[in-house]
Amino acid sequence: MSYPPPPGSYPPPQPAYGGPQDHPKGTQILVFGILGLVCCAPFGIAAWVMGNGVLREIDAAPGLYANRGTVNAGRICGIVATILWIAGLAFYAIMLGLGVGLA
Repeated sequence: MSYPPPPGSYPPPQPAYGGPQDHPKGTQILVFGILGLVCCAPFGIAAWVMGNGVLREIDAAPGLYANRGTVNAGRICGIVATILWIAGLAFYAIMLGLGVGLA
């Protein structure tokens, strides 16, 4: 008589339609990260926060999603955009404090 494997040793659940699927927010996070770098820094903050959440979802269900790299790239773009935005604001505040007009 064979016994089932002990709890916790079962393979991860597979999607209903075959192999791993892309996470629905993956492309959106990448676009937000790029927009944060190019034109509007608050999109970078959104990409960073959303990317962290989606990466947690992807890590919680291994084998379910295939676009972890896309999400991570968008999150990194968001981090870089946010850091550049903060550095620009700090530079502008220092210049105003020194009395140097930028206009």
